[in-house]
Amino acid sequence: MKRLVTLLFAALSTFAQDSTVRKITDAEELEKFVKEQSNLFYLDVREPKEIAELGALKGYVNIPLGELEKRLAEVPRDRTILTV
Repeated sequence: MKRLVTLLFAALSTFAQDSTVRKITDAEELEKFVKEQSNLFYLDVREPKEIAELGALKGYVNIPLGELEKRLAEVPRDRTILTV
């Protein structure tokens, strides 16, 4: 999991010039964060097998982590990205 977070951070930090990473650790903090943001982009980086096993998240765009680098054009530069 640590490697996944490191890879995701590396990919997104090269994408966004003024990126800030914030780790949200519980549901209450997540709820507050979502309420404070007006322009979120929900990014699901799980692989298709994981989604098939665990289900999709409503409103999230799925770009598997293994494809993220070549599909960065699909991630908006002007929105806050919330990822799982």
